[in-house]
Amino acid sequence: MNVKGHRWARRLSPQLSLASGLALIVVCGIFTSPRSMARVPNIVVILTDDQGYADISLNPLHPQEVATPHMDALAADGVVFRQGYTSGHVCSPTRAGLMLGQYQQRVGVYSAGDGGRGFRPDQPIFPSFLPDDYVSTAIGKWHLGLDEDYPELKWHAMNRGFDECYKFMGRGGHSYFDLRSDSEGKFAHPIYRNKQRIHDEGYLTNRLSEEAVSFIERNKTRPFFLYLAYNAVHAPAEAPEADIEAALKSHPGISRERAVLMAMLKHLDDGVGDVVAKLKQEELFENTLLFFLTDNGGSKAMSANNAPLRGFKGSLDEGGIRTPFIVSWPNEFKGGRTIDTPVISFDILPTALDALGESIPSDRFDGKSLLPLLTGKSKHLHSTLYWSKGGEGDWVVRQGDWKLHVVRGKPELTNLAKDPSETTNLAGQHAERVQEMTDVYQRWIDQMVDPITGGSRFWNAAEADQTQAGRPRQNARQRDRDKKRAEQKSKRDSERK
Repeated sequence: MNVKGHRWARRLSPQLSLASGLALIVVCGIFTSPRSMARVPNIVVILTDDQGYADISLNPLHPQEVATPHMDALAADGVVFRQGYTSGHVCSPTRAGLMLGQYQQRVGVYSAGDGGRGFRPDQPIFPSFLPDDYVSTAIGKWHLGLDEDYPELKWHAMNRGFDECYKFMGRGGHSYFDLRSDSEGKFAHPIYRNKQRIHDEGYLTNRLSEEAVSFIERNKTRPFFLYLAYNAVHAPAEAPEADIEAALKSHPGISRERAVLMAMLKHLDDGVGDVVAKLKQEELFENTLLFFLTDNGGSKAMSANNAPLRGFKGSLDEGGIRTPFIVSWPNEFKGGRTIDTPVISFDILPTALDALGESIPSDRFDGKSLLPLLTGKSKHLHSTLYWSKGGEGDWVVRQGDWKLHVVRGKPELTNLAKDPSETTNLAGQHAERVQEMTDVYQRWIDQMVDPITGGSRFWNAAEADQTQAGRPRQNARQRDRDKKRAEQKSKRDSERK
């Protein structure tokens, strides 16, 4: 990776002498890549929230009520990865992995509680790896640290390398209609414009789209990084009543819950269309490296549809971790194609760096550049992928077409090429493969760290079954209470420091 011009490099090497700096400039000038001689691409990441795998109409198995013409148009301009994954099974872990370019378990993020609390503030994330001439913004859902230390805001995007923001920092979702920063409730969190709490008006999905369009307008003459993290279609289930009624009228057989989701999805799709239209209007789209995906599988509680996949958000079944995944950069590769090679959300940062002509050190990133796949130079990327909920004892290894999913010691082996819906457990027929993949997982989890919120990254069968030594089995409700007490104690302890 080139050192010159990076915020991250400056933070890690503040004592560079003038002579050393001049030497770096000369060296970097000699080794400037051919790509950097042309105008560097803009980088856009559009991350939706809890969108179902079949709640996008480019999926041929989508229900008849689903219509996402703007997402479909983006796919026609780009490449669809049919086996696109997120590194997390819920919102925050995926966001952490995306920002890091590596398994979020390396910084102790296994759950929404871990990531929502926030990992090391000094850990470089996405914008810190970009050259100084890039301007960056974080718009929408952050979910990588709280604002309980306001006004210090050590977890704030602008204290992590972003230049500006319009976002909220609370856990989970946000009300779509109540955009005041003094409201209280589960879905009421302050809206930030940069580091100031503001009161706003409108429907939140639309406001996020408007902010993204405004950012493009203000920065159209310089390279930019736009991270647009919609909270749609995450709970709460809220949409303008007229759109809900329109969905019910057009598709009278669907439930009201499903109609609300379709109304929310319409505003989300329109927003994607607005952002792409602005890029095209300003003649920026051709040279924009754009990624579109969702943060995990669709939510069962929100009536999402993940066909043909099994499971929902929160699960390590395919329906919990496989996502619509589109990449577009018309200047560099042809669109209107599909690729079957498995890819994962933390590949986005290394891909962006590759697009800038930067080297990608394997000791810093687990992700790999997608450009060789996108340009047809390769058909392979990751030999092995991992997912883990840590001490819950729920983990996955994928090697080639084989997926081993183990829940509290019970293995399920699936050949995804033949059985993408995970209907048949082949573990009993392939005991040797199960053991080999188990050993691979153990070597991987050994390299990770324990969860931020406490406990171990390892599942302990003896602790899980407390019938040993005559102790009664602890029920799930009691475990939840104990975990909550431990989290509260950890929070109090950290606040005292």
